[in-house]
Amino acid sequence: MPSPTGHAARLALAVLLFTFALTPVAGAVARTPAPASPAPWTAQPAVSGFGADGGRPYFYLEGPPGTVLQDRLSVTNSGTAPVTVRLRGADAYNAEDGGFAVRGGKGSTGTGAWLRTAATEVTVPARTRADVPFSVTVPAGATPGDHPGAIVVESGGRSVGVRVQLRVGGPTLAALTVEDVTVSGRTIHYTLVNRGNTALAPRIAVGADGVSGTLLRREARTLPVELLPGQHVRLSEPWRDAPAFDSVTVRLRVTAAGGAHGEATARAVFVPWAPVAGGVLLLLAAVAAGTYAYRLRRLRRRPPDDDRPGQSSGDQQQVERRHLVKAGAES
Repeated sequence: MPSPTGHAARLALAVLLFTFALTPVAGAVARTPAPASPAPWTAQPAVSGFGADGGRPYFYLEGPPGTVLQDRLSVTNSGTAPVTVRLRGADAYNAEDGGFAVRGGKGSTGTGAWLRTAATEVTVPARTRADVPFSVTVPAGATPGDHPGAIVVESGGRSVGVRVQLRVGGPTLAALTVEDVTVSGRTIHYTLVNRGNTALAPRIAVGADGVSGTLLRREARTLPVELLPGQHVRLSEPWRDAPAFDSVTVRLRVTAAGGAHGEATARAVFVPWAPVAGGVLLLLAAVAAGTYAYRLRRLRRRPPDDDRPGQSSGDQQQVERRHLVKAGAES
């Protein structure tokens, strides 16, 4: 039998090990990594440019076909080491979610192809700003309207697009359509298409009517999308209080500055499929049970079958008498 001394020794050892397990080892304390410092360089329109002063969010250039437009891009290096950036022009387009995106190095045919920077690569010393001149040569056959583009600045795996809004002189047309309206669950999906030659800030109004009356009315509001000429975007409208059971007509009306407008409708049927499926299964089960009961009653009411199917009991007796007469004649 273990002695009390042995018990005490084992208890002391267990307490000691538990204490070591809870005590962090010096120098092994987990530390949250410090957030990565922002890139030491920025790119934006120059403080003083063609026809405008500082504070510009993007470049705006306008002129007739055949002209050359000029401006300057500022690249500021706030770091402690020189930074080398690469510059190129690019066309802009709408991403799938409606955001502003730019083409790759060889995909431009508009502003990106017409834009030239004074240098394609610039080294900016530490804590210095470099102003890089650029020009846009508008071809003689350029179509009137907006030609969105950007100056893409790249360095150290980081890429920044500084927008260039170019408008070529001539007649402008604001036109858009709303297409492919569908209702999926509690969401209304639709596509907006800019069929004019100017960038648009569309506004949308949503309505829905069911069998019992109006189900949804949303006044016109501006969408967080700038729809570029010739572009289309697929958007959605949440409908959290959609009906559970109804036949609905959804109507979308879209407008924009310059007289652009479009309207489209879609039909949707809301059915609570789970209860309906349960009801169908119960109905089928009832039909099957009724059929089985009916057949069972018919079997119970039918007289016992004789040896020769299709003959009644009287016919059977006549056959038996004929057999007896025939047997007596033969004897």
